Formats: sequence, C-alpha cells, structure tokens
Amino acid sequence: EVRLLESGGGLVTPGDSLRLSCEASGFDFSKYSMAWVRQGPGKGIEWVAGIDSASARPTYLDSVKGRFAISRDNAENTLYLQMSSLNTEDTAVYYCATTFPRFANRKACIKGYCYPETSQGTQVNVSS
Repeated sequence: EVRLLESGGGLVTPGDSLRLSCEASGFDFSKYSMAWVRQGPGKGIEWVAGIDSASARPTYLDSVKGRFAISRDNAENTLYLQMSSLNTEDTAVYYCATTFPRFANRKACIKGYCYPETSQGTQVNVSS
C-alpha cells in the first residue's frame, strides 16, 4: 500500500521559513517523479512544486519561485520542501504526491500526481 507521511508544518509569521518532509513507502520511490501540493482554506488542491526521479528538473508554481525549493533523497525515500519568505497566501495543508501509477488507495490527483487516502498532510499557518 502506498503511504506518504508528511511532517514539518507549523505556525509561523510572515517572512519565516519551514522545511517540510515526506517519508514514502509502498512503491519504488526512486523511480517516480514527486510533487508537493496544497489545499488552502476554502480552496481546491493546488500543485506547488515537482521533481523528477533524478532531481534533474524541479518545477514550481509561479507564486513560489525563488522562495521554495523541492529536493529528494532517494536513499532515504524522502521528499523535502524548503520554504522561505512565507506569506499568508502560503497557509494551507501540504501533501506530497507521486506519479506512481494507479495505486488502489488514491484520494486525490492533480497534474498526474496523486496522494493516498491515508495522507494527513502537514498544516502550515502563516499569520502575523
């Protein structure tokens, strides 16, 4: 069963930084592109950043370019998101998602990245 366990969120003030982590299991993490997605209060799911299996081509939502950095450690089956210069618009529950295909316990998908029903996400609150 695919499991993605997010951590690292919290309550911060504008301008602060956070580092999110996602531990993956149930599939060959090193072979698949991964992404961070988020859902803000009263909003739909938004793709934030993606990275291919070899970490060669990270891509970002325009509003987070230059502030967020996605990375991965294939030896540790872990995905990261370093967030800096946080602002109130970044407030959301953050999930990691995978392109591993057609796993049975998918909850939601966006741009070909899906996360499972077991994902709790990690809450990021940016408030002054």
